[in-house]
Amino acid sequence: MSVYDELIGQSHIIKTLTAAVDAADSGEESQEMTHAWIFTGPPGSGRSSAAIAFAQALVCKSKGCGTCNECITAKSSTHPDVEVLRSEGLSIKIDEIRELLTRTAWAPSMGGWRVVVMEDADRLTESAANALLKAIEEPGLRTVWLLCAPTLHDILPTIRSRCRHIQLHTPSNNDVAKFLVDKHQIAPKMADFA
Repeated sequence: MSVYDELIGQSHIIKTLTAAVDAADSGEESQEMTHAWIFTGPPGSGRSSAAIAFAQALVCKSKGCGTCNECITAKSSTHPDVEVLRSEGLSIKIDEIRELLTRTAWAPSMGGWRVVVMEDADRLTESAANALLKAIEEPGLRTVWLLCAPTLHDILPTIRSRCRHIQLHTPSNNDVAKFLVDKHQIAPKMADFA
């Protein structure tokens, strides 16, 4: 089992994220791991799921086993070192970002990383985006930012330029059908129909 099991048809992404977790775990400086990432893709591509799986892998002692306490609590948004910001309204305002920045300034309490997943980074107001930019420009020592948006152009250019981009695509019908058969034991004909 792995935290990446539910990322259907995204093997290119899994390879990149696994290499980043390996680099982060080794402690050696490399091009694989960075402090800020942008996950983009159309609706249904799994950009938020990919970001949360990456967060799980970063806080897991086994690099994303999917079954340990760290993986389970990171996925359910109850891990003390993983912050998931889901937008309730039409926009993310500067007050929300300032409050978030206060919490992310703390050192990780359990593992090696404090991870922030922002599911709707495209909803940042201009002032909120500028406040976030300052945090990304001057990152905390052990803080990783994972921003999710439909397209790269939904994020301010100044933020984009400081992040590593991960592009997800809509999984194929065959990949989805295979997942339904393998994971949920749905009959192959029904999986193809679905």
